[in-house]
Amino acid sequence: MCGIFGYIGKKNHAAEIVLDGLKKLEYRGYDSWGIAVKKGTTIKRERHVGKIGAAKTKLPVSNLGLGHTRWATHGGVTIGNAHPHVDCANTLCLVHNGIVENFRPLKEKLVKKHKFLSETDTEVALHLIESKAQKQPVARALRVAFNQVTGMNAFIVLNAKKDELLAVKNGSPLVIGVGKGENFIASDLWALLDHTNRVIFLEDGQLAQISAGQVKLFDAASGKALKPQVKRLDWQAQQSRLGRFHHFMEKEIYDQPKILDDLSRLSPGTIASVTRLIKKADKTFLLGCGTASYAALFGEYLLNFSGYDAQAIVGSEFQKFARLLTPKQAFLMLSQSGETIDVVDAVNLAKKKKMRVVGITNVLGSTLYRKSDLKILLGAGQEVAVASTKAFTAKLAILTQLAYQLNGNLDEAKKLIAQAARATQGLLSGKVRADIKKLATKIKDEDDIFAVGRLTSFPIALETALKIKEVSYAHAEGYAGGELKHGPIALIDQGTPCIVIAPKDQSLTDSLSAAHELKARGGLIIGISPQNDPVFDVHFKVPDLKEASAIPAAVIAQLLAYDIAVARGLNPDKPRNLAKSVTVR
Repeated sequence: MCGIFGYIGKKNHAAEIVLDGLKKLEYRGYDSWGIAVKKGTTIKRERHVGKIGAAKTKLPVSNLGLGHTRWATHGGVTIGNAHPHVDCANTLCLVHNGIVENFRPLKEKLVKKHKFLSETDTEVALHLIESKAQKQPVARALRVAFNQVTGMNAFIVLNAKKDELLAVKNGSPLVIGVGKGENFIASDLWALLDHTNRVIFLEDGQLAQISAGQVKLFDAASGKALKPQVKRLDWQAQQSRLGRFHHFMEKEIYDQPKILDDLSRLSPGTIASVTRLIKKADKTFLLGCGTASYAALFGEYLLNFSGYDAQAIVGSEFQKFARLLTPKQAFLMLSQSGETIDVVDAVNLAKKKKMRVVGITNVLGSTLYRKSDLKILLGAGQEVAVASTKAFTAKLAILTQLAYQLNGNLDEAKKLIAQAARATQGLLSGKVRADIKKLATKIKDEDDIFAVGRLTSFPIALETALKIKEVSYAHAEGYAGGELKHGPIALIDQGTPCIVIAPKDQSLTDSLSAAHELKARGGLIIGISPQNDPVFDVHFKVPDLKEASAIPAAVIAQLLAYDIAVARGLNPDKPRNLAKSVTVR
């Protein structure tokens, strides 16, 4: 949620640099945006409601700029509430990710001496900093103010009087890009890669003072100077481009065969180190949010079937397990961004409990990556579309290999993942692709869509429904096939689309029985299965790949969700009200 990009350096087109940086952060989700630059010792800014798109800036020439994309929390979607905010003297501006939980009592004290122009908690923090800066340097004022606010926050101040950017954080991610005679700051590593491969990951409780020539770090609590740890990344800038595709979601679905093929050659040492931890643990928890939570549930089934005690947890419900955690347990944390607030909170608590944490994430250097004892990178490349696709199937591939390695069968798992890569390529280039589009056109106006599965297909049914909800806004629900008689079947009406995921495993007979139950109530039965059956009105054939059959099934669901969205005239890349990275509660 929200994006930050700042620049200070030798170039005099800071506004354009910042604008380009914000455009790279569009995928994080936002509803307004703004940019501020230094002009003399004052600040010039522009703010807008809506999307950046092909926007250009008319801000004056400057070597110092700061911008923000806002996802509204405190205060509505208005130009007045958009960041950056400026102080009363127009010499300081602030952008902010997070929530100032104690903004009301702070505002009550500040409102007597400061003019408030917005409804935001951000402006409260800015005037708090301004009040502290009347008798001390801005860097110290920011530190003092930061220690008076509560909540998970990242603050970045542009100080026009001293030609500097100041940043401090607790919870929300910030990365400093180190250049030659110039420096950058962003809320996401991806936005920096066109400029530099040398970065400083700002840790919680650290304050950075950034000029064109250097970066100074301090402990935000004590003010003690810290030595910056500059890391050199071996990544190349991978700015996603649509190429022949109409949307990033479509492109990212088509990226999956190569990603899966690469994961089929994942280092055995990486898998082995994690499975050794699982074998020693009394119990393994798997945690994720949204799409990642369904991957975690898939992993729970696989570990249980392999003979290991495992339990999947939805990240936002983690607190109920807090008193049950022990150092003898293991934790697998799954997150595309590695910055999801509920995942980060869970990591912090698990570490306090002396648990060993495995981070499975797509972003090198993310908070989850840095805090984990063992790390597995998904290697899926940047996901621009809000709805996760390739990161999900990458998680399924890794979890399948972990489960097989627990029984000494890693080579078999690698073969299955390689076969899943080829099967996915076949789905994307063959007749199935045209059939999915045809089905999407047929059901695009349906009010309700249901997906059912059993055992390892149950998480895939949940993910199928989520994808449809996310991008097409159709009401969709996923259910365990055996639960239909316990209420959900009452919702089936004549022609209701019912997606039945039926791999060739021990659940096949029961899954087909569920399909018959749905059809008897008038459902339109869409089967995803290695074998056709008379009960299916529409059949999408996937190969029998044992547990890895879930991967091509998930890809079919992604394509169907995408096609329904397009058929409805929607932009599947930027679903309403959703953000790519949920960094606030």
